[in-house]
Amino acid sequence: MLDIIGIQQDFNDHIHPENQVPMAAYMRDQFEFLGIKSQERRELSRKHLKAAKASQRIDWQGIRQLWQAEAREYQYLAVDYLRMMQAYLQPDDLSHLRELIVSKSWWDTVDNLVKPLGHLIQRNPYLFETILAWAEAEDLWLRRAAILSQLTFKEKTQTVDLEQVLASNLADEEFFIQKAIGWSLREYSKTNPSWVADYLNRHEVDLSSLARREASKYL
Repeated sequence: MLDIIGIQQDFNDHIHPENQVPMAAYMRDQFEFLGIKSQERRELSRKHLKAAKASQRIDWQGIRQLWQAEAREYQYLAVDYLRMMQAYLQPDDLSHLRELIVSKSWWDTVDNLVKPLGHLIQRNPYLFETILAWAEAEDLWLRRAAILSQLTFKEKTQTVDLEQVLASNLADEEFFIQKAIGWSLREYSKTNPSWVADYLNRHEVDLSSLARREASKYL
């Protein structure tokens, strides 16, 4: 289980006021920061994550406590923990991942939840029906997560599913959606450039200039 009190003590002992303003500004002042940068945060977290992993079960209560904390570093730690524990994710945990994606949402947490999300649906392909529903949700971060859900799949990418989640979002002019479309295609182009090139040709009219530019980077 996560030692929340111990984590808080270690983080509070390493607050850096000089980093707080620039770190918050980088995230458009949406979140408070303790001023602990990534490398130091991981060093401070290492012993806590190692101890928590020994239980071989995901501590969702602890994750929620970290998610409810004011400082953004606690959400980053929760994501680090989930990525470490992704092998222990169960199908019912998809609802927990959804809860994190739609709460305190921004690219910094959502994009890093994509890896455990992908790991879960790759082991349980039937869950992709839910991901297809996410691709049509009102919440843009659910849609972004759906678009990026196969980001690490490489040759195991299901192109029919990829096309479907993209089709639901091609007309959306939101920057974070168009960026995700381009990113998903760019990543798959490293594995199957001919498929991506064909997709770009077939959807020449539909794709935004941003998505096309991102997608064609390695072609």
